[in-house]
Amino acid sequence: MLVPNPVRLSDLTTLRLGGPAPDLITATSAEEIAEAIGTADRAGTGVLVLGGGSNLVVADEGINVPIVRIGVPGIDIARDGADRGTAIVTVGAGEGWDDVVAELTGQGFAGLATLSGIPGSTGATPVQNVGAYGTEMSEVLTAITVYDRKTAVIRRVKAQELNLAYRSSILRGTDAAVVIDISLRLSNRPMTVRYAQLARALGVEAGGTAPPAAVREAVLALRRAKGMVLDRDDPDTFSVGSFFTNPILDAAAAHAVGEAIRSRLGAQTAYPSYPVAGTDDRKLSAAWLIERAGFGKGYPGPGGRVAMSSKHTLALTNRGGSTADLMALASEIRDGVRTAFGVTLDPEPLLIGVRLA
Repeated sequence: MLVPNPVRLSDLTTLRLGGPAPDLITATSAEEIAEAIGTADRAGTGVLVLGGGSNLVVADEGINVPIVRIGVPGIDIARDGADRGTAIVTVGAGEGWDDVVAELTGQGFAGLATLSGIPGSTGATPVQNVGAYGTEMSEVLTAITVYDRKTAVIRRVKAQELNLAYRSSILRGTDAAVVIDISLRLSNRPMTVRYAQLARALGVEAGGTAPPAAVREAVLALRRAKGMVLDRDDPDTFSVGSFFTNPILDAAAAHAVGEAIRSRLGAQTAYPSYPVAGTDDRKLSAAWLIERAGFGKGYPGPGGRVAMSSKHTLALTNRGGSTADLMALASEIRDGVRTAFGVTLDPEPLLIGVRLA
C-alpha cells in the first residue's frame, strides 16, 4: 500500500510560497508519467503537474490534489551524419534547464547560451516558448514527446504544431498534455548576438558573433545583476522571474497607449515599441510602463513582506510574506499601469487557486 507523502508547495517553488498538498510522486520515465497522471485522470481526482516550480504561484491554502513532479532525466546527442557540426539533442523534461544549457554550451553547441540562468525544468521551456536576449525556444526546437491526457497516449508533436509565439504555445494554460522530453537542433557555429545590451557586454556589434561559452558567461552576469539567477542568499531571486509579460497590442490600441504616454509624460516622450513579425501589432515594454506608472525597483507590497526586486522591475519577490501579499502587490501594479496608460498587464506565471483581484 502506497503511503501518502504530504508536502508544502513553498518547498517546491522558487517563490518559496504556497500551502500544503496531500501527496507528491516523482515520475522519472514516460511510463511512470502515464501511470501516475492516467490513474488520477481516470479516477477524476485531479493532479498538479510540477516541474521546477519556477513559474508557479500557489495559494496559501494549498491544493487538495496530489502533485506529480516530472523527473525524466537524460541528454542524448545524435550527430548529423552529413554535417558533424550539427546535432539533434533530446533532453528529458526533468532535467534542470540551466544544467542543460551549461552542458551543451560546454560542448561547443550554439543556440542555447542566451537562455542561460533561466530557472526551472526543461519540460516547461516549450510550453511558454522560453526566450531571453534575442532567442526563443522556437528557433531551436524540433519536436517534443508528450503524454496526451485526452487520449492517454504517448506521442511525438512537431514544433510547428505547437503554435509557438511570444511566451505561449497551444499547451500553455491547459492541462491537455504533459511534456516528457524535447528535441533541439543545435550547431557548433559561433552565436549571432542580436540583443544590443548583450552585444555591448561582449564588445561586439549587434548582429555580430561570439563563442557560445562567452555568450553564456555574459548572459549570466547580466542576469545576476538583475537578481534573475537563483541564489539562496539573495531574496531578490525568490521570485518567478518576470511576473508580467510585455503587452502585445494591435495598431489602434498601441496608438491609444502612445497617446496616454505622451499625455502623462510629455509630447516628446520616446518609449520602447517593437514590431511583431507578420502583423501590424506592437510589443511594448512592461518594465518601462511599470516604472513610469510610479513603481520603482524595491517598491514594497503589504508590510514590506513582498516587494518588487531591487534589481529588476518585472520581478516580484518574497521577503517573508504570503501568496496573498504577493497577489495584492501584483494587483496594485497592474491597476496602476492600467490607470496611467490604459493597458492591462497579464501575469506570466501559472496561478493556482489565486487570481489578480
